[in-house]
Amino acid sequence: MLTTEMTSHYDNLEKMTVLQLLQSINNEDLAVPKAVSRCLPQLEPLVTAIVKRMKKGGRLFYIGAGTSGRLGVLDASECPPTFGVPEDWVIGLIAGGDGAIRKAVEFAEDDANQAILDLEEYVLGKEDTIIGVAASGTTPYVIGGVKAARNKGLLTGCITCNEGTPLAAAVEYPVEVVVGPEFLTGSTRMKAGTAQKLVLNMLSTSVMVQLGRVKGNKMVDMKLSNSKLIARGAGIVMKELDIDPQAAQQLINKTQSVRAAIEAGRGSRL
Repeated sequence: MLTTEMTSHYDNLEKMTVLQLLQSINNEDLAVPKAVSRCLPQLEPLVTAIVKRMKKGGRLFYIGAGTSGRLGVLDASECPPTFGVPEDWVIGLIAGGDGAIRKAVEFAEDDANQAILDLEEYVLGKEDTIIGVAASGTTPYVIGGVKAARNKGLLTGCITCNEGTPLAAAVEYPVEVVVGPEFLTGSTRMKAGTAQKLVLNMLSTSVMVQLGRVKGNKMVDMKLSNSKLIARGAGIVMKELDIDPQAAQQLINKTQSVRAAIEAGRGSRL
């Protein structure tokens, strides 16, 4: 039996007080970071392989359904504003199309042939990587997608919350983060979803650091798309160059880029 489908450690939830519910859910959530730490030996070689391909012009794709698909779309959509990369560097696809991000599409995940069709709309290249995200590890949409991608010679990996699944068997680099039964039996939007989000955070951030999109611990390539981010960018420039706020803001206004502002500021001192 799949771990994600096992009966909760708790019962009679409807009889619990609000505080008991919250404490019990929180207690279950404590297991998630420990589970993630156990999968690091699987995650490291996957990240290394992705970086190698992306340095040659490859892209990173996430494919998933339901909660897993939404998490992949979320991670992909955050990469351009955070790291200043083109929108087609990291792409998230969900079974049922973008409409499924907000509203479940019936039986979309059961089509094993649709994922590769969705992927092929992006004209796949030999250096691209496909990551299947599925808590159960049994989702036909995801399994079919990674199998077809692997047959085309693309790098494949997965993030799942069960061990020994068909999805893990279908890819080169499986990442199995086993969090145990959910507080609400079978509700993988809870611990499994949290675990997948943590792994996605680690994967994309590590890849971008390795690709040179971070300086020190700063998002020097972030898109300055609102007042908060402009102020954050000016703060980074101010600290990096040891200049006053006004001078930092002037450099940001002139270059429209944190990285470029830092380089311009240093160049002016030569």
